[in-house]
Amino acid sequence: MGNVNAIALGPGTLYTAAVGAAEPATLVAAWDAAWTDLGYTFEGHTFSSESTVEEVEVAEELVPLLYVTTKVVAKAEFTLAEVTATNLSRALNGGTITTGSGFVTFEPPAIGAETRRAYAWQSTDGEERMVWRQCFNSGTVEINRRKGADKAGIPFELNLEKPSGLQPWKYYAVSPDRA
Repeated sequence: MGNVNAIALGPGTLYTAAVGAAEPATLVAAWDAAWTDLGYTFEGHTFSSESTVEEVEVAEELVPLLYVTTKVVAKAEFTLAEVTATNLSRALNGGTITTGSGFVTFEPPAIGAETRRAYAWQSTDGEERMVWRQCFNSGTVEINRRKGADKAGIPFELNLEKPSGLQPWKYYAVSPDRA
């Protein structure tokens, strides 16, 4: 029989910090002050990890002897509902924000001057947490403006990179139900 306590439900909060920011040591540890709440999203986030494998074959067997992983692509995707210069800067991997008298401007980074950031998610019920240690946003940043209640947003497609000496991501969950 299954374990109802292992069923994961609901939304959470997305955070960002500079690469290398202190991570929480446990599921219940507080977030370091370097981590900033990203605010509202359209529909939460999606995390994916896709492995590419190749078969090891020999002439004497019909079934592959084993499979070898040749590539792993991990991503986190979401659309922020808060259209700000800071969120544009995060979506475009850096840039320059200038605050004037009653206004703010943003200019994207030059090609090759982009920055990486760490991102994370904490479930509302406090039973799960994920840290994506080094991310580079890719894809199309498209902000749609339409009439009525159809809100604008800033899409993110975070590609997880392998930081020096660490795995690209870490998952925390309550135990023993989620072991």
